[in-house]
Amino acid sequence: MNGKQLADFVAKVADDKRAEDIVTLDMRGISTMSDFFVICHGNSDRQVQSIARDIKDQAYKNGIAVRRMEGFDNARWILIDLGDVIAHVFHREDRDYYKLEKLWGDAPREVFEGESNINV
Repeated sequence: MNGKQLADFVAKVADDKRAEDIVTLDMRGISTMSDFFVICHGNSDRQVQSIARDIKDQAYKNGIAVRRMEGFDNARWILIDLGDVIAHVFHREDRDYYKLEKLWGDAPREVFEGESNINV
């Protein structure tokens, strides 16, 4: 699975857990950290953890290595490093505060519009 397909996969998993405002930033040529960021948020600590846990579990089920996951216990900003893709699962208030989309404003973005033809 290439980076774009992995980003779409992560967005779909997040959507299945009712994550809100799912955005993919194309970081190729902008950052050396990863090719794509997938950014979303939940409205409670429990929902944020549920979204992150499912991304991790679905990645493992599909043979995708999860290099690292940070911030799970606090459930305010959970970062999941999948190599070519880094998923940022925020609590709503923290997303508004950190404004990653604005920080990386030159990155091309794609807003996830719900159900697509991606199979998870």
